[in-house]
Amino acid sequence: MDWTGYRFRSLWALPAPPARVYEALERAEDYPRWWRQVREVNQVDAATGVIRVRSLLPYDLTFTAREVRRDAAAGVLEIAMTGDIDGSARWTVTAAGSGTLARYEQVVQVNKPLLRRFAVPGRPVFRLNHRLMMRAGRRGLAAYLEAV
Repeated sequence: MDWTGYRFRSLWALPAPPARVYEALERAEDYPRWWRQVREVNQVDAATGVIRVRSLLPYDLTFTAREVRRDAAAGVLEIAMTGDIDGSARWTVTAAGSGTLARYEQVVQVNKPLLRRFAVPGRPVFRLNHRLMMRAGRRGLAAYLEAV
């Protein structure tokens, strides 16, 4: 088993229409406004940006995100990532009752030397760190959508 590979899946129930959620999620440059763990997003061109994230643990992950798919009709946003992590991430936004369900799926390989070194003993902590980051993101987006 390769201990440096991860698959994550998060479901965010949000009290806003799918179009508003999709619109917020497609503007990655605004993520730092509502998602405190997304420290910076620097746009390189219309389809590429460099993103730096940091959750509870004292390390940053920096990666280049390149748009692979942007399909508002299907509610899909997908990126390819290279840098401290390589892989892909995908948002799928669908209606759920009077609100929205945003499904986040990520498949990555960790390249950052520190995380590779502690891949086996640190795996449960790294997974918890990601879970806490995603929980904060859902809360941040819900508050942002209510305020806007």
